[in-house]
Amino acid sequence: MSLAPVRPARRLPRRLLQLYVGLALYGASSAFLVRAGLGLDPWDVFHQGLAERTGWSIGTVSVAVGALVLLLWVPLRQRPGLGTVSNVFAVGLTMDATLAVLPDVHGAVAQAALLTAGIVLNGVATGLYIAARFGPGPRDGLMTGLHRRTGRSLRLVRTGIELTVLAAGVLLGGTAGVGTVAYALAIGPLSQLFLRVFALPEEEKAPEPARGAEPAGAAAPARAVDPVRG
Repeated sequence: MSLAPVRPARRLPRRLLQLYVGLALYGASSAFLVRAGLGLDPWDVFHQGLAERTGWSIGTVSVAVGALVLLLWVPLRQRPGLGTVSNVFAVGLTMDATLAVLPDVHGAVAQAALLTAGIVLNGVATGLYIAARFGPGPRDGLMTGLHRRTGRSLRLVRTGIELTVLAAGVLLGGTAGVGTVAYALAIGPLSQLFLRVFALPEEEKAPEPARGAEPAGAAAPARAVDPVRG
């Protein structure tokens, strides 16, 4: 095996592909959940409720809410990445595009199948775009920013945010139901699985110049592994 270092430029095309394929699939998976009609994830319940009130498409509302959430990063001193900004626009646009061609489904079996496909595809999409390491989405960044500012646990902050937007979405007319519960239970394990599947391989490092003989039996220094950022 060659010990030549892997240059970041060689990995950039794959990272960009993962980012934009992941964001596109995320929007498509959200559209699947809408057409299934059995309940959306908490943020999309909120988006759908706002869409009902404003007359905008749910994808347009998603873009607008993402942009507003991104503004909340300023007082939290969060720095957006390419993936953050791309998330704001790409998910909503692909969601609307998928809804334009995906027909309504009828019957419990068809709805359950579309719901399952949407949740699994959402997990695939999450693994793809997060493993690309271009920064979190605006809503995840809000969660981590509030975690740092308040000192509360990530689990508590995330639960608080999602319960708030879910309640607001239901009051506005968004759809919550068995699909919302199924999403909440499945998305964590699925995301973890696909983060491992799509994780970028560790870079190989060139050997350092020899500094003299090592003592016999000396242990090699441990290599630090950079974790996948969420």
